[in-house]
Amino acid sequence: MSDLRITEAFLYMDYLCFRALCCKGPPPARPEYDLVCIGLTGSGKTSLLSKLCSESPENVVSTTGFSIKAVPFQNAILNVKELGGADNIRKYWSRYYQGSQGVIFVLDSASSEDDLETARNELHSALQHPQLCTLPFLILANHQDKPAARSVQEIKKYFELEPLARGKRWILQPCSLEDTDVLKESFSQLINLLEEKDHEAMRM
Repeated sequence: MSDLRITEAFLYMDYLCFRALCCKGPPPARPEYDLVCIGLTGSGKTSLLSKLCSESPENVVSTTGFSIKAVPFQNAILNVKELGGADNIRKYWSRYYQGSQGVIFVLDSASSEDDLETARNELHSALQHPQLCTLPFLILANHQDKPAARSVQEIKKYFELEPLARGKRWILQPCSLEDTDVLKESFSQLINLLEEKDHEAMRM
């Protein structure tokens, strides 16, 4: 092979490498979804979201009003508005529902009977609220690593989810801070529901 041909071959290989590395352009933007996250104080909302954002647990402070976190996933970014769960704040939750595309409800599966009853009432109110009732719900039964944790089957029955949420898009998942993989899988399922709702809206 002549020197000219060899030079041309190398130049072409350089060109291909340049195209592969530099000319693909930026990756396609991930879709973003605005979610609201609710649950009683102590249910673990802040800790779970911080875990997903790879934040240090030492810096976690319970939310008293509301906070917003951008939680990144491979195929979407979730802008999560977390609302404080104290008695004097819950009555204002509905003021922050507008614009939400999905709901995360966190409950403490190892809580007292009184707190579980309160959580049940709050979830029922959210499922029936005009601004939320058509949205996908991710219900996280947190603190499954505690000895007193109730099973998903017990929670589903106690919260009467089958009759109440019939016809709605909802996911009930057990979770704990100790099992990040399960937590991420739960959110992946929620993203699938959000994408389905997007596709339906485009077909209308």
